[in-house]
Formats: sequence, C-alpha cells, structure tokens
Amino acid sequence: MKRSSKNRLTVKEQFLFPSDTLFDKISRTVCQAGCLPRKELFEAWEVVRRVRRRFRGGRIVDLACGHGLTAALLLLLDDSSPQALAVDQNIPASAKHLQEVLVKTWPRLKDRIEFIEMPLQEIRLEQTDLVVSVHACGTLTDLVLEQATAAKARLAVLPCCHNLDESDQGGLGGWLDGPLAVDVVRANRLREKGYKLFTQQIPSDITPKNRLLMAEP
Repeated sequence: MKRSSKNRLTVKEQFLFPSDTLFDKISRTVCQAGCLPRKELFEAWEVVRRVRRRFRGGRIVDLACGHGLTAALLLLLDDSSPQALAVDQNIPASAKHLQEVLVKTWPRLKDRIEFIEMPLQEIRLEQTDLVVSVHACGTLTDLVLEQATAAKARLAVLPCCHNLDESDQGGLGGWLDGPLAVDVVRANRLREKGYKLFTQQIPSDITPKNRLLMAEP
C-alpha cells in the first residue's frame, strides 16, 4: 500500500485495514466517509501518536486543520482533553461529513470539535492549549508558531512547502538544505523563547516533509 497516495480512501479500500487495532478501526471509518486522501490519514496518525506520547490534556487547537482529522484523533487518544477547535481560513465542505462518520463510531466525540473558519491570526489561544498543525504550508507554520508562543502554549508542527524566498534560513543555506535550515532556525527561536524542544520524524514513505517539531514552555 502506497501511504503517500493522494487518492481518496473509499469503502473499496476498507479491506486494507482488517485488524482490530485502533488505527485500522479509524481507517475503516475514514474509508466510509469517502472524502480523505490516504496520505492525510497516515500523516495525521503518525503525528498524533507521537504528540500524545509527549503531551496530555488541554484544549486542542488544530490550526490549518483541513478536514480536522488531527483534532479528532488527539481526542480519541486522550479523552482528558475536553474539546478541540479546528481552525482554517477555508474548511473543506466534506469536513463536516467526515466528523459525522467519526461520531457514529465514537459517540463521545459528539459536540466536542468546533470548526471555525477564520484567518489563523485571529484565533485566541490560551496557555493551557495544545496547538497543533500538520503541514501548514510555507510561512503559515511560522504564523502557527508565533500564535502558540505568544500564548505560551504547548505546540507541535509538521512543516511543509518551505518558502525559501520568505522564510529565514539563518545564514545556514550554505551548509544545510534550505528547508532544513528554515526548520533549524524555527527550533532555535523556540529555544530562545524558553521552550524545551522535542524533535522527531514521521516515516518518509508518507511524506518527505516529515520533520515533527514539538515544544513546551
């Protein structure tokens, strides 16, 4: 199975997930919704299980949320988070359908995920929040980091689509690959703001943009 495929998962792919594990149950449910690219399922899962090993509880704030799957999975893996906000400037029309299908399988998700369509810089964050963003393109990742650190909240980002013309490479472009230089600068800025860093990678066969940056004050 090609985990990086951007093809939508449908009921025809349910047979790919036959086991009784939580991941396969989630995957079969996503297949029933018929609206999510395969790649997004695997990205969200690999990020969420690493984040929950490190951070528990708190309101979830999923910025540049897309279908909001990351928010839902974070609630499923740790029920001590009371609710989640899924925020994006343009939320896909199919996001509501995906959430409805997830709620049918896990009724405890009902009324705990609020979708908000607005520019990311307008969301008000709290220090107790857990701010996450999976593949916020280009400088959107920097905006997520700015919002989270301004609130002194815990955070986890999986950057992508690095814009080397706009993002700061910190003068490291002669030594490091450009996108890596950008992410190193991001990590250093978090340390300068008093954050403790946790750096990991999700499997590269899902996406080559696989650097996961987690941090807490």
